[in-house]
Order: sequence, then structure tokens, then C-alpha cells
Amino acid sequence: MKQLLLLIAVVLTTHANAVNYRNMEPLKLETPEMKAELCNLSERSTLNHGDKFMIGSLTTADKWKPDFNFFKQKTNPDVKPYKFLDDLTFVGVPLFLAGWAVKGDKAMFRVNQKAEQGGKKNTQLLTDFKTGIDDYTQFFGPAMTVGLKLGGYEGRSDWPRLLASAAMSYGIMAGFVNGIKYTAKEMRPDGTTANSWPSGHTATSFVGATLLHKEYGLTRSPWWSVAGYGVATATGVMRVLNNRHWISDVMSGAGIGIMSGELGYALCDLMFKQKGLLRNDLVLESEKPSFFSISMGLGLGNKDLEFEDEKEEEMVGIKFRAATVVDAEGAYFFNKYIGVGGRLRVRAQSAKDFGDFAGFVGAEDLLVWDGLRPHYEAAYPGDYTGDEYENLLKYLGKVGYQLDSESAMNANAPVTDSYGIVKSDHITEFTGSVGVYFNLPLGTHFSLGTKALIGRSITQELDIDGHAEGNRKDIAYTMTLDNRPGHKDTFGDPSISLDNLQYPNNTGEKWTDDWEYLTIGAKSSTSYGTGLSLTYRYKSNFSWRIYCDYDYTRKDFTATYDPFHFVQSSMTSGAAYLADAALMTSTDEFADGLGMEAREYKTRKTMNYWTLGLSFLVNF
Repeated sequence: MKQLLLLIAVVLTTHANAVNYRNMEPLKLETPEMKAELCNLSERSTLNHGDKFMIGSLTTADKWKPDFNFFKQKTNPDVKPYKFLDDLTFVGVPLFLAGWAVKGDKAMFRVNQKAEQGGKKNTQLLTDFKTGIDDYTQFFGPAMTVGLKLGGYEGRSDWPRLLASAAMSYGIMAGFVNGIKYTAKEMRPDGTTANSWPSGHTATSFVGATLLHKEYGLTRSPWWSVAGYGVATATGVMRVLNNRHWISDVMSGAGIGIMSGELGYALCDLMFKQKGLLRNDLVLESEKPSFFSISMGLGLGNKDLEFEDEKEEEMVGIKFRAATVVDAEGAYFFNKYIGVGGRLRVRAQSAKDFGDFAGFVGAEDLLVWDGLRPHYEAAYPGDYTGDEYENLLKYLGKVGYQLDSESAMNANAPVTDSYGIVKSDHITEFTGSVGVYFNLPLGTHFSLGTKALIGRSITQELDIDGHAEGNRKDIAYTMTLDNRPGHKDTFGDPSISLDNLQYPNNTGEKWTDDWEYLTIGAKSSTSYGTGLSLTYRYKSNFSWRIYCDYDYTRKDFTATYDPFHFVQSSMTSGAAYLADAALMTSTDEFADGLGMEAREYKTRKTMNYWTLGLSFLVNF
């Protein structure tokens, strides 16, 4: 009964609802009117994030595919054209002028004398450092730019505009470099050719870096710019270490390279206008001046290093030229004004004059004592003329030298060859520092900055090895030591007399000796630094900075000097003992109280370093 009543209720309810909808008209679907319209989207470069584009901005041009259309011009819509001089920073001008200003600060020439014939006196040191990497790194920028373009990674320009900009940039650079080189006629550090200033390798490298910066650093990722300018800076440093250029050559070459690249692009912007542009510059919205930078600068201050010679009661020293300074630096700012960061600095200061430590390469300083001087001078008889030469020949004839030719005399000499091998003519300091950074905005594009840093400095030593070879000599003699009261010298030592002294004669043996002639280094120390900088933010995420830094540290330097190491090899043990005894008792100003042992000098010096330089910054 309950189920029957429920069924009747459902039927009645359904019938009542159906009556309500009996008079309704059928439902009609209306289609809205649609028409095609063009609309402006945001610039593509503002939509990308890590080169992964948002949906709606992906077009055929964005797909990764090889691009070999060298002569087909293509222009993407909504790309802002560049105006003439709109993208020039003129930052290369002060860099070029800085190199020109320090052109007079030259290091000594280091000529490889090992290949010279005729027994000429070796008066200069040479270096064995050599790398050919810089011959290839100068082309890093264009190689990366062309490689990315061929791979279909779209940059600022299409092929015609890119090739025109590159050709214009390299042409301007070549004209400047070669015009100055063969007008200034500056001698290279290795003494090979007179076309040193400015550095062509460095200029070529910085043109390529500017090319990579314009095409991909500005439009794709700022780290392409860091890579380009970083490799260019390394190229310039290697040219100095290879003894092919002065630091002034490298700085001027870098300035010419940057100026040429910017001017080449400016001229092509004037000619092509909007044609051939594919991407706009990246836009950074953050106003915080956080940055990463690479820098190259000129180090000034503390060009002399002196040690006290306690035995001679005088100072001995070495002179240096202006240092090459390379930095990697970065800071994170909490706001517009203050941040924290750090800096890694490499400061290489090369010797300008080895001064008191270069004597062994001169024949006059090869003496062991006055009685042996002519035998060592005989290694280079061509250095003597007139009566001096005639007297030397008579003397050498008496002691058994062959006088039929100069080569015969050289072959019979106790030292037939001697030279220094400069393993490192730099005192190089590696300093890592951290601290607080400050920024004062001066407007939209300019700001002043300073910092307070503390860090640790580690020193890589200057290192010169000696090489000598010749004929082993022997000396026959009778020595008498008189220790009786009243027969001692002024130092209280026994008086020495030599009887039946015979001049050195050949034993028939050859000798050769390689040893550490001079090393100068320092212990690690704490470093304090500050500085003042002017930053020009010419793009939202790129800046150039001119800076002057000051660094302070106290260093304990040690110099180990061993000029007479070869004497032990050039004589028999008996002859060497006689020479050493004669040195210890000689009144000669040069030899008095020295002996033939290695000498060690120590000094503590306050180092005040000033650095003037230019930085390329990526803001993030």
C-alpha cells in the first residue's frame, strides 16, 4: 500500500510540471558576430624568462633550428629600432688614454741569449714562460656569435646586418691599431719588433667580446657578455705574461676594441635603421644595484722592494713597474644604498730592474777572488779592446790558454756560458675579500659607490733559476795557517799565506750547474680595502664603472740569493776551498766577508696599493 501511494504521488507531480512547460517556445542558440583584428602584444623580450617563452609569444622564428640564410634579410615585428649614437658608451676612450698615459713605465727587455754565438757577454735575463692560448682566445667572441647564429639561436640581428656590423667593427679596429702601431714604433718587451703599442690581439678580442655582448648579452642573457669580456681580459693578461706586450699596450688595445665595436654597430644602425632587427634588449625591472663584474686595472704604489744586507751594512733591492690587476667582484644589495659582497683580485707586478740581484750575468761579477778574475773574464774576451785586450792575451798565453782564435779561448774558459732563466718575473698576489658595499644614486644612469673590505692575501714568488757550464779547473797551492800570538788578523782568525800557487788549469772535465739563483716571496697576510667608483648604467642590466681602489697590508718578504752556486761545480774541491778561504779573508770591497754560500734577506714592509681601472657590470 505504501509503495502504491508513493508511485501515484510521483506521477501526479510529473504531470503538473509538464503542464507548466507546455506553452514555452523552443530554445534558440545565437552565434556572436566575429571579425579578425590586429592587436599589439608586449615586446617578446619582456615575455621571456630564462629563454623559455610564455604561451602565445612562441613563433616560428623562436624555434631552435639551424640558420644558414646568410643573404636573406628578415625583420621581426614590434622590435624597437636603434638611433645613431643611442647605444654608444664611449667607455673605451678613458681606457685607451690610461694606456697611453703609462706608456713610459716599461719593464726591462728580456732577450733569449742562449742562441747567441761568438761568446757575447750575457747581460740580460730571459723568460721561459710561453703559452699560445692567446692566439686563439682572441677569436672567442666572433666564434661564439657565429656558432649560436648558425645553430638557430636568434640574436639581435639577421645575417646581413650582423655581418655588416662585424665587418665595420673589425675594419675600424684594424685601421686604428695598425695606424698607431707603425707610427708610434714601440719596441716589444721581448725586443723582437717595434710594433708593440697598442696590442692587436687584445683589440681583436675586445671587438669580438662587444660583438657577442651586442647580439646575445643584451638580448638573451647577460652571462654571454660576462663570458665575452672575461675571455678578452684573460687574452690581454696573457699577452703581458708572454712578454709580448706592456700593460699600456693591453689597456689601449682594449679601449680601441670596445670603441670600434660600439662605433661599428652605431654606423650600421644608421644605415639599416629597423631592417634586420630580430630582438629588443632585455629589461630589468629591479632598481637595486646588485651586480657581478669583471675588471682590469693598473696597480700603482710600492714599486721598490729593499732588503738590508747585514754583512755589507747596506741595502740591496729590486725595482718593479706598474702592476696588472684583474678582478672578479659581486655584491647583493638589500635596497638602493647598502649591500654585502666580495672580491677576488689578482695583482701581478713584474720586475723592472733586478738591480743588486742581477750581477751574476756580468763577467766582472763572476770573480771568485782577484787572482781568478782574468780566468772568468776570459770567457768573454771580446768585451775587451786596446791595451787591456793585449795585456789579457799576454796573461792568458802564460797560463796555457789557446790564443789562435776567440772561440778557442772561449772553449778553454772555466765558464763558457751562463744565463738566468726567469721562471716568474712577477710577484703575484691573490686576494680574496668580503665586506659591505654602499651606493649613492646621482640620477637615472649615474651613481657613486664605495666599500669596506677585509680579506686574505697570498703571494706567489718571483723565481729566477741560474744556469752555467764550462771547464772544470784545478789549482795547485801550498797554504800555511799561522795561529801564533801576534800572527792573527784583525778578526782574530789565523793568518793565511799561499806558497807555490799555480794558476787554474783544465782537468779535462766539463761541468754544468742549474740552481735557484733568486727567489722572492712573502707570507700570507690580512688585507684591508676600500675605494671610490663612478658607475654609468647605460642599460637596465648593464653598467660600466671607473674606480680607484686602495688596499693596505703588511707583508713579511724573504729573498734567497745564491749567485756563486756554480763555483763549486767549476772547480775541484781543493780549488773551491782555496777560493772560499780567499773570499772570507779578502779586503776587496765586493768580496769582503761574503763567501760563496746562499744568502737570505728578510724585511717587513707596509704595502699601500692604489688601483685605477674599468669594470664591466651585469646587474641582476
